Amino acid sequence: MKNQLSRRDFISVAPMATLGLLLSKNKINWLDKPNSKFGGVQIGAITYSFRSMPHDIDQLLQFCIDANVSAIEMMGDPAEDFAGKPKSPVKFSPPARGGQRPQLTDEQKAQLAEYGKQVAAWRASTSMDKFKEIRKKFNDAGVTIYAFKPNAFGANNTDAEIEYGMKAAKALGATSVTLELPTDSAQTKRLGDFGSKHKVYVGYHAHLQATDTLWDEALSQSPYNSMNLDCGHYIAVGGKNTKESLLALIQAKHDRITSMHIKDRTADGKGNLEWGKGDTPLKEILNLMKTKKYKFPATVELEYDVPEGSNAVKEVAKCVAYAKEILV
Repeated sequence: MKNQLSRRDFISVAPMATLGLLLSKNKINWLDKPNSKFGGVQIGAITYSFRSMPHDIDQLLQFCIDANVSAIEMMGDPAEDFAGKPKSPVKFSPPARGGQRPQLTDEQKAQLAEYGKQVAAWRASTSMDKFKEIRKKFNDAGVTIYAFKPNAFGANNTDAEIEYGMKAAKALGATSVTLELPTDSAQTKRLGDFGSKHKVYVGYHAHLQATDTLWDEALSQSPYNSMNLDCGHYIAVGGKNTKESLLALIQAKHDRITSMHIKDRTADGKGNLEWGKGDTPLKEILNLMKTKKYKFPATVELEYDVPEGSNAVKEVAKCVAYAKEILV
């Protein structure tokens, strides 16, 4: 009888012990998933924010978890490196604060030209399996990828590279790709056509050239051309670009915005400050998104100088917490 009871006890207790073991082995998946959606507004981050901290795809995922970021716009390099993109023959050191990268030598320019051909060939033939692996890795940890930004959508990139970028975005789970707004309308037409073919939105980003009408031609060319509006850069233009005009632009174009960058800049175009110290109407923007129930994400782009003793992960976490304080 004693042995039978022991076996019975073991049978009843074993499943709970096994569950405890699974919980401990899968701590990220079960217990520590980030959540940066507040009041119905998805706060995300562009992984460019972590540029000061060299990383691979797994380190990047940990950055997101540590910063409580549950949705991202992913830059191209970590994903493409994970997928096996050829290594560049030219090593770039980060520019000094406020400085420019060193000028390339003729030999380096030739090396990069040849490297561009190698990358184009790789992109044209590579499998999407590694990008699907990234998607699963991030999704299992509670992080979704809503946009992808590889350097594959320029005028000099081949059609095959553009096709690759669209397919990779879909494999990652992204609904859009992003890039700086081309000055050539033929290029926005080209990209819009590829977006329509693959059902992937093309979100165009702008800096100090931003106006209320800057995106109009691209938006008219394709329903898949969209805005990756940067509220900080818009405010930094000054002049006619005011808090009121920005909020009006968001309301007028909300159905053509696929993602939006938020940072705190000064209206004179000089300052890029810690949140709450500049002229970007962060509170009004986030409350507008909450009130109107806009579904596009508000993307943290860390561009202010990281304070002494801190790092990019801690500063992104501070931005996420700042947004949460407004929205909850």
